[in-house]
Amino acid sequence: MAGILEGQKLRESTGNEKPFMTTTENDTATETLSELAARVSETHKKRYGRSPEFIVAAPGRVNLIGEHIDYNDGFVLPMAIERYVVMAGSRPDDADEAQSQYHSISMDSSAHLTSTDSPGSNPSAPGWACYVQGVLAGFQKPGRETPVLNVSFDSTVPLGGGLSSSAALEVATATLLEAATSTTLDMREKALICQKAEHDYAGVPCGIMDQFSSVFGKSGELMLLDCRSQEITAVPFGSDDITLLITNSNVKHELNGGEYAERRSQCDSALKKIGKSTWRDISIDDVEAARDQLSEPEYKRARHVVGEIERTTQAADAISAGRWEEVGELMYASHDSLSDDFEVSCDELDLLVDLARGINSEGGVIGSRMTGGGFGGCTVTLVKKDSAPALIDALITRYKAETGVEPSCFTSRPALGAHILPTS
Repeated sequence: MAGILEGQKLRESTGNEKPFMTTTENDTATETLSELAARVSETHKKRYGRSPEFIVAAPGRVNLIGEHIDYNDGFVLPMAIERYVVMAGSRPDDADEAQSQYHSISMDSSAHLTSTDSPGSNPSAPGWACYVQGVLAGFQKPGRETPVLNVSFDSTVPLGGGLSSSAALEVATATLLEAATSTTLDMREKALICQKAEHDYAGVPCGIMDQFSSVFGKSGELMLLDCRSQEITAVPFGSDDITLLITNSNVKHELNGGEYAERRSQCDSALKKIGKSTWRDISIDDVEAARDQLSEPEYKRARHVVGEIERTTQAADAISAGRWEEVGELMYASHDSLSDDFEVSCDELDLLVDLARGINSEGGVIGSRMTGGGFGGCTVTLVKKDSAPALIDALITRYKAETGVEPSCFTSRPALGAHILPTS
């Protein structure tokens, strides 16, 4: 599929994600969830000689606003998207089988895993296996039994675009284990098991947004997630006439691997110099008062963090009240801050936002911004639903003319989070 950056180490929030699947569908006409589930089920039956006993789905996510503040005690405003990892499982015929077998359909790669595998203990396994392995370990730690299963999975969540493909895989694994053991995890515990899997087994110190979005997502709702208290406030996406357009720039700039850690360190050092224990207690006046104590990068990072926390809560209020023009202005301000102050955008992302801004409300655009970790990946654009097809054509044509790269576009409304699907 155009837009899947295969073979690179990508991670939307840290630059370290290991690819685990690709798809071949067209971004403007993707498989429905039911079609994906049917295909995974049929492939599972052919591979293992029996129909799956359990089928589950877990979505990716897009963040409307609130970027690089999940690890700074901020608020984020994500939603689950209509792109899923679907996982099918059955018990092996051999009752003495000690290892589960997980198979990525599109990558045509498999891994034999157990819940007792430690991080890095299976170096010959494909890159995606660490995410699964971490969830297996976390699921069984409180004394729960982790079943031995034969598993097949595939996905329509694009890789490397800031849409949480790894979190969707983790949450699908946890949901499959729930189904196979007739267990219902506390939803927060489930999300935190998946986050810890990413920390300990993939080596990615992500925040909680990705896993919480995949677990808690609800149709027709964004979630205002307080990353300090882990409290979720539902934000109804009240207009049927508006949708989100996700555009994958199909570029990912190769970096030296330290950019994200550097920015997190700069935020931490700025917080310490300002003299407060949390960014939630800091105003822009506090940042300006401490400017002489801050390095230029620290000052710029601090200005983004404080501004983005405020923009996110304002956007949630504006969406609830249907003040869509205000939401659009906040999205543009967020992008400008990410580009100028946090310095995680790139020419291609700036171009996509500028093209959307130029088309403006006359072409159905309400607002646009980069989403995810940056340096490539996706933009998210709030658009009038009827204008989306023409807007997609315009963005593809103009972006390709300037970059030589064809972007990938799809629309989504807020989708249902992880759930069990029928097996027949």
